Amino acid sequence: MTTRILVADDEPDLELLITQKFRKQIRDGQFSFLFAHDGEEALALLARQDDIDLVLSDINMPRMDGLTLLERLAENKGDLKAVIVSAYGDMQNIRTAMNRGAFDFLTKPIAFDDLHAIIRKTLAEIERLRALRRGRDEAERVRSVLARYFSPNLADRLASDPRFLELGGERRPVTFMFTDLSGFTSLVESQPPGGVVPLLNSYLDQLTQIVFQHEGTVVKVLGDAVYAMFGAPEPQADHAQQAIACALAIDAFARDFETQQQAEGLALGVTRIGVNSGSAIIGNFGGKLFFDYTAHGDAINVAARLESANKHFGTRICASGATVAEIPGFKGRPIAELVVMGRKEALQAHEPLCDAAFHAPRTAAYTRAYALLAAGDAGAARKAFATYVGEHEDDPLAFFHLRRLLAGESSPRVALNEK
Repeated sequence: MTTRILVADDEPDLELLITQKFRKQIRDGQFSFLFAHDGEEALALLARQDDIDLVLSDINMPRMDGLTLLERLAENKGDLKAVIVSAYGDMQNIRTAMNRGAFDFLTKPIAFDDLHAIIRKTLAEIERLRALRRGRDEAERVRSVLARYFSPNLADRLASDPRFLELGGERRPVTFMFTDLSGFTSLVESQPPGGVVPLLNSYLDQLTQIVFQHEGTVVKVLGDAVYAMFGAPEPQADHAQQAIACALAIDAFARDFETQQQAEGLALGVTRIGVNSGSAIIGNFGGKLFFDYTAHGDAINVAARLESANKHFGTRICASGATVAEIPGFKGRPIAELVVMGRKEALQAHEPLCDAAFHAPRTAAYTRAYALLAAGDAGAARKAFATYVGEHEDDPLAFFHLRRLLAGESSPRVALNEK
């Protein structure tokens, strides 16, 4: 590609000298020279031709001198570079020229070997800057494409570090979250596609945005369900706290969304959420033509089971004790000692609560009743839950425990035999 060089100088013989000295480079198509007799003429040429790479300028010129020209060139946001070629080579002029953006300074009379060397050095710097810009542009292009398919944090990692695309994984502590919109399959069967598709897209768009706002990664979207994780691809010290905050934000959105749709005549179901923390193998799994950034481990299955457990308890969010243990000052209430399908040992399940709900008197009353159940005092627990349900009959979790106690159960241990 031909390098286009603009020479701004009022010396009458300079055009002939330059075209003679660089005739081989001009003939070979390496250089193409344009000439201006002062700064104003140089700016006019630059305005008409935007492919000029380098300006060689004298200082002492009529109408507009070279130092003023440098100031005007500084307004150019491209890769254009300027070199001052002047007999005024005192330190003051050199300092002023460099402060105004000159890449280099060559004193007259011109030594053309030196000029050629300066041109090569300047063009090398221009190419370096262009390569950096191309790299940034390509990275941004790749990131914008990836962001259509991956979470922003995963897209950033993929765009900035190609090695991240290599297959493989590592074990690390993370928190998993599963959501499910109950009754949506039935809704799909009863509604035309023109109504269901925008509804689902709007719902999923909000859920994924909330996950992203809490620095989570959406691993998969399966129908109306979202599977997300926190703590990968970049480690997060507060992955459990972010996941619970995300679950509460999704719940708040989902409640409003349900209300809006019901007002329009659509019986939208409850959004149920399960959260669990634990160790898992995180990485890229797949083959040469396809890779899946995902996780493998029992902690994932537990999160999915907790999401499903909500329908038994009447809760909307169910978090494991492993997650709660990671959060100082966790705000919530105990649900049960839960034995999920596929596991023999029980895990403590909790219902995260927003600030207002946690500090409400009814939460303290429920917690006292549950403590009696956990202590094995079935009689006192039955009485406490009966009193509580009498005052708060809209609490399905308390009613669940009361019903079990009335049926003769005496502990908070609950086994779920389905997924």
